[in-house]
Amino acid sequence: MIDNTVIIHPDAEIAEGVTIGPYSIIGEHVKISAGTNIGSHVVIKGPTTIGSNNRVFHFCSIGEDPQDKKYQGESDSILEIGDNNTIREYVSINRGTGDGGGKTVLGDDNWVMSYVHVAHDCLIGNNNIFANNVTLAGHVSIDNHAILGGFTGVHQFCHVGSYSFSAISSVIVKDVPPYVLVSGNTAKPSGLNREGLKRHGFSSEMINTLRKAYRTIYRDGLKLKDALKLLENMSVKSKEVKALYDFIAASQRGIVR
Repeated sequence: MIDNTVIIHPDAEIAEGVTIGPYSIIGEHVKISAGTNIGSHVVIKGPTTIGSNNRVFHFCSIGEDPQDKKYQGESDSILEIGDNNTIREYVSINRGTGDGGGKTVLGDDNWVMSYVHVAHDCLIGNNNIFANNVTLAGHVSIDNHAILGGFTGVHQFCHVGSYSFSAISSVIVKDVPPYVLVSGNTAKPSGLNREGLKRHGFSSEMINTLRKAYRTIYRDGLKLKDALKLLENMSVKSKEVKALYDFIAASQRGIVR
């Protein structure tokens, strides 16, 4: 299951059932759980933990030092990857930095296409899709079930909410609220991600409620603080609107608008 050309550091922990292709290098303080398949010419540097049943395709760089001039080799710099992720060719994912919390996280069931870059201190949830050449700067947070179109770039410290969608070549420099579709350079709201919501089982009633919330934020000409007051009232009867309200109220960078 492990090709004889693979180089594995003596301190690495490789579970039974892990497959590693030719010429890959597994470094010190790397832990890989059962069922994970590592392709050829993959370099994994620790401290990195990779969960079960992941697929890492050839020529990936996983757990390399953060691309941050402030990083000075501190030990509290780790990468955590969950279960059932697909990581395609030439993806690079860097570890965290001491100043940024020390940790980069990729959750479960994410689909990461070729040439994606995930920088230091990114926190990524579950069931997200990153199309080819998506680039996440440092300290980016992505919640769950988001889709980033090809060549999307996300500025550092931005937060992308659940069930949101970015069109191809979007440049995101502000937070993207849940359920919202954005496009352009710089990215602007382009409507509610209705197709995505339908695919995830949102009822027509839920979607109509979120459309009203979207109009309140983006179409009624209100200042954001006034729109938030209305959203707060709407959130009493809708947990989906409550998630939208909480996201916007907690935003540090401001939202796309």
